[in-house]
Amino acid sequence: MAVVYLAVATLLAQSPPSTRTLGEVTAVDATARSIQLKTAAGVTWTVSVAEKALCVSVPPGEKDLKKATPIQLDAIKPGDRMLARGEAGNTPNTLTASSVIVMTKADLAQKHARDRAEWMRRSVAGAVNSVDAAKNEIVINTRTLEGPKPITVQVSADTQYRRYAPDSVKFADAKPGTLAEIQPGDQLRALGDKTQDGTRVTAEEIVSGAFQTIAGTVISTDPAAGAVRITDLLTTRPVTVMVKEGTLARRLPEMVAGMLARRLNGGAAGAGAPGNGAGGGQWQQRQAGGAGAAGGGWQHGPGGAGTPGGSGGPGGTPGRGQWDMQQMLERLPPLSLADLKKGDALVVSSSRGSDPSRVTALTVLAGVEPLLAAAPRVSGNVNAGSWNLDIGMPGMPTE
Repeated sequence: MAVVYLAVATLLAQSPPSTRTLGEVTAVDATARSIQLKTAAGVTWTVSVAEKALCVSVPPGEKDLKKATPIQLDAIKPGDRMLARGEAGNTPNTLTASSVIVMTKADLAQKHARDRAEWMRRSVAGAVNSVDAAKNEIVINTRTLEGPKPITVQVSADTQYRRYAPDSVKFADAKPGTLAEIQPGDQLRALGDKTQDGTRVTAEEIVSGAFQTIAGTVISTDPAAGAVRITDLLTTRPVTVMVKEGTLARRLPEMVAGMLARRLNGGAAGAGAPGNGAGGGQWQQRQAGGAGAAGGGWQHGPGGAGTPGGSGGPGGTPGRGQWDMQQMLERLPPLSLADLKKGDALVVSSSRGSDPSRVTALTVLAGVEPLLAAAPRVSGNVNAGSWNLDIGMPGMPTE
């Protein structure tokens, strides 16, 4: 998607001064020569296409019109992206276009699929450990089945940076960034060539953001508004979590939650560890007493014989190398807010916004009772922010 926006920005720069708008086509009336499009800010424009207007389609990623081909108005469909320029109309958010440049939905989907495959194959992701501007190096800690693994990301003058905006789950809202903006604790994904041993990556593109992880229990839900109120188990304060179209909402299967809990407590099995054997892994909510009473708190009963994540368990032997939490979550069935009940435990990741009592969720995970039992505590309260499950970073940046 970054390449698409760069291409459109280049085309805009090449256009002579005029009224222009860029957005997604929502409706087309070819007979009336009228097109409705919605901008990234959510503003709807009505574009009247002049009889002799230039109407062309360009492949995503092209930075000029050398490969443009003519397109008929009836071939423009909802979901296409369109840049229109011309004279402003007599009413707000209207214009008569002397030219329209279209990137079709089908072409965009193909490019996104190619880009996504490229990022999955050639990218690394993790929490930033250190940044050395003098050496042009960033060290990140990636999560593998064997435990945390440091990787050095080598940057250069040619590296492109994108930075997620606060309170947004969309990569389309990410802004061009710089190395100086990246700080320890940020989540980062880098695209580039890896060394044979996988310990270094020469970065072509980097996307980063300042994210936070909140553990909480459900107070109430409003599925119609896409909102869920939780009690933060660290601060014991209420937080409103907004679940948008791009939010990844999932419920962890018990086996997966047990495996992740095992990673959090260092991989130790035995009594009290989440098990998959006989009588294993009874996880119980503690409803009373202690500093964490306002949020419920979590404790576990006796563990069983087997331990998820070992040989033959989820993510066992086949999972050599980098293990991407995001990819695993995307394969799970979506979670509906209507399925959440008061007292359910959630782990929420979000960008760090200006209002700590209201966040826009990047990821919402239910079924996390084993994770909360394994999480560190501050004065008896669950501290979800001190451990990293690789869920801060949204999906591949071509989404």
